[in-house]
Amino acid sequence: MLPEYIEIETASAPTHSVVWLHGLGADGADFADLPSMLELPPESAIRFIFPHAPIRPITLNGGAMMRGWYDLAGLQELDKDDIIGLRESSSQIRCLIERETTRGVSSDQIFLGGFSQGGALALYLGLRYPEKLAGIIGLSTYLPALQSMATEYSKFNRQTPIFMAHGLQDPMIPLGVADRSRFLLEQHDYQLTWRTYPMQHSICDLEIQDLGQFISNCL
Repeated sequence: MLPEYIEIETASAPTHSVVWLHGLGADGADFADLPSMLELPPESAIRFIFPHAPIRPITLNGGAMMRGWYDLAGLQELDKDDIIGLRESSSQIRCLIERETTRGVSSDQIFLGGFSQGGALALYLGLRYPEKLAGIIGLSTYLPALQSMATEYSKFNRQTPIFMAHGLQDPMIPLGVADRSRFLLEQHDYQLTWRTYPMQHSICDLEIQDLGQFISNCL
């Protein structure tokens, strides 16, 4: 089932797509300015899709109902992943990717990325997606379900470029957690671009510049 989403095209007849997943408690509008911020080549024709996560109770926030891709027990319990939630949301995002292929954009022209919890889902699904993607992006995030990655990864995305970036002073997802994810990806020979910035749990101008360059190189 397709989730609700916002769609922005940089030109008619897009040749590439970017599916971008927001963080916990936000919605698709949170990154709706991303297409103009990236300063991508003017000749590029890209369809940006910003889906809204389902509303669910979040244990970390006392069971409050909010948009989230999966439940989160606590910032110190990132290893206790809500696998059911990850799989359910992955199924919805797969529907979006598959629909793009029916609209004429092949999977190897589709980027999957996100911020914070959305970035975690992008990494989770991207490494398992059964067809090659153009690139996988995770900002201020971590790789969930580490224990199952070795047995569930897709051989089609072993060489797919990955961009990960993190704030050096991130109080929500500590740099050490993200760094452990980076180490695991490099240990398995993924094509990882890793960047850190003097910021907290947020984005910064230099990060967006680097991300724009990464996407441009993959186009």
